[in-house]
Amino acid sequence: QVQLVESGGGLVQAGGSLRLSCAASGNIFSINAMGWYRQAPGKQRELVARTTSIGSINYADSVKGRFTISRDNAKNTVYLQMNSLKPEDTAVYYCNVVGRGITNDFASWGQGTQVTVSS
Repeated sequence: QVQLVESGGGLVQAGGSLRLSCAASGNIFSINAMGWYRQAPGKQRELVARTTSIGSINYADSVKGRFTISRDNAKNTVYLQMNSLKPEDTAVYYCNVVGRGITNDFASWGQGTQVTVSS
């Protein structure tokens, strides 16, 4: 079993910054990908940013140039630096980690952290 602990959400004014963190622990042998998704009220969950073990990074078009994803492999932690935040970035942000345990593959989700951007 793999546990994800997220932190860093909150309330910020438009134009401000927040940094999200997600630490993975438990039955982890290797991690293939770590990413952030978000879900706004009444909308589907969408990819924000994702990084893989071979170094590829993908961003949603709406966050390119404003958000930066990074990871600390030694700590099994992924970060999302969010700058120039806009009210439309308001959502619950979820961490997602895909990898392999000692005996099985896994795809785990964090509990979600609220990000609210006021205008």
